[in-house]
Amino acid sequence: MKQKLAKLVDVKSLVTLTLTGIFCALAWRGTVSAGQFQTIFTTVIAFYFGTQSAKKAGDGE
Repeated sequence: MKQKLAKLVDVKSLVTLTLTGIFCALAWRGTVSAGQFQTIFTTVIAFYFGTQSAKKAGDGE
């Protein structure tokens, strides 16, 4: 459990969560259009999960 919490506080995780929060707030205020939000959010999340998946695949070798 402690190890999972340490991984959550990883820099990539913090950046991903921060960007998600910022873009949600901007979309809520109407500063960012829904299309822009979707593009940015999809890119950030895909990068995050892609690097996590690559890290897990590398651990198994």
